[in-house]
Amino acid sequence: MKAIITVVGKDKTGIVAGVSAKIADLGLNIDDISQTVLDEFFTMMAVVSSDEKQDFTALRQEFDAFGERLNVKINIQSAAIFEAMYNI
Repeated sequence: MKAIITVVGKDKTGIVAGVSAKIADLGLNIDDISQTVLDEFFTMMAVVSSDEKQDFTALRQEFDAFGERLNVKINIQSAAIFEAMYNI
């Protein structure tokens, strides 16, 4: 399983640490990660993977709840969606 995670919100200390810990807690591995601050807004994109099949509905619920605690928006999408776009 491979997925893309995006994180957007007002910049503050601890976002990368918190999101990275949550990713690990959910049994996902970070394969690639990029983050930047645009003006005062934090943005991050990560490619994550797992050897096991994952329930995207459950992952989205976990990230939604965790994002609310961090005051950021976290989204996860299957990488297969992006791969399919390039095969059309």
